[in-house]
Amino acid sequence: MAVNSVEDILNLLISSAFRRCRMLDDLCRLSVSLKPTRPSVLISVSDTGTGNILEEFSELEYKNNRILSGKWDGLLSVMTTSSSDKEIHHLKFDLKEVVASRRLVRLPSVTKSGAKFSGTEVSLSLYEEIDGLVTMLHLYLQKILLLKAFKIAIELIVESGGGTKSFFLQNACSTPATNAVNSYNLTLGLEEYVSKHGNKLTEACHSCFSTGKNLKVGTGVACSKENHQNSGQVMEVVIIISNMSMLDQSSCSRLYGRRTEVLYFNDFSPCSMPQSSLEALNSIDWKNYGLVLKSVGDLDGITILDTLPCSHSNRTDRYLTRKALKLALSDLKKRNTGTLLSERAVKICNYAPDLAKTISGLIMSSLDLNFKRECFSLLGLPSPECEKDIVENCIKDKIVSVIATNDSGRRGTKEAPALFEQGPKKAFQGVGEYFDTS
Repeated sequence: MAVNSVEDILNLLISSAFRRCRMLDDLCRLSVSLKPTRPSVLISVSDTGTGNILEEFSELEYKNNRILSGKWDGLLSVMTTSSSDKEIHHLKFDLKEVVASRRLVRLPSVTKSGAKFSGTEVSLSLYEEIDGLVTMLHLYLQKILLLKAFKIAIELIVESGGGTKSFFLQNACSTPATNAVNSYNLTLGLEEYVSKHGNKLTEACHSCFSTGKNLKVGTGVACSKENHQNSGQVMEVVIIISNMSMLDQSSCSRLYGRRTEVLYFNDFSPCSMPQSSLEALNSIDWKNYGLVLKSVGDLDGITILDTLPCSHSNRTDRYLTRKALKLALSDLKKRNTGTLLSERAVKICNYAPDLAKTISGLIMSSLDLNFKRECFSLLGLPSPECEKDIVENCIKDKIVSVIATNDSGRRGTKEAPALFEQGPKKAFQGVGEYFDTS
């Protein structure tokens, strides 16, 4: 993996520590600390996880450029141990060293005196302003917190002449069974992120979410089969829509306005989306979901949907992204009737109120009590004594539900879904056929 900037090496060290914590699958701690040591800043990334750090660092490739070389000397000081080791190993990596056999230097180890624990600490010195480093690390750790790895405590510590400050801490929780990160955890994290309007806030916005989260969620998972060329891949997508019409009058300000944000994680590490996944976003037929994709851009490592040049890409990544995204969109539509309807379905829905009014009028004006009771039974209403508005709204909701169900991507089917539950006479089956949107 190429290291081109200070941000690259810091993000890599944090992601590596987070990965080792996940491998432990037990209560674990990840700490990032900064200490001014004029004229440089000493940064250490430590964890109590488990894993082979030698394999990870052997893949690093230092890209010698004038900007990076002026801020970092390429040296990494490492202390690491596993629970079965009797010593704490002290290593030094010189990533600037061209000869691979000379990059690693083993320093004297320290005995553990019979104690059993695992952990790794990696330290480096950077010639950077500490305030800029704190902001950079805060943003990156904030994205990792979205993964909701409940057993991992995460902390950012800044030491100065005035004392030590802990910027934020995610307390570890032993209730969940595993450190595994999946769409359920990510959904929890993204719901929290949306409730803060995507800004660098510590609490949810109670003025916008005082009456509930008002969020609509859809998830999708796509997998590629393992073969001799690759070990198999999994792409998980979570989509969250916030229906906050009150934002127009609210003083709240979103970090990226009304544009859609796409947060991307590669092997649980926050990063910019690869070209293949960006192309997958462009290849989706958004009109089927009542949306129009105007442009795709990148800002602060977050993809913003508000074209893209064609280029060679990873077909597997593109296929998995497209499939998982479509599954998530379909799941959101299925969970929330009337959401993300296609343009044609929306036009048809405009006829639903008039049709519902006509049908309810026929039912309520009938003098045949048995007919009325059967209609009310099919509608799921308690008795023919209900007011006309209640009957009309019930019929309208069922019509919209039929349209939404038939707008879920089932093309080419001749049989439309029934408007009502199938009863003895399958009443009003023809209404469902009339609103076939395929």
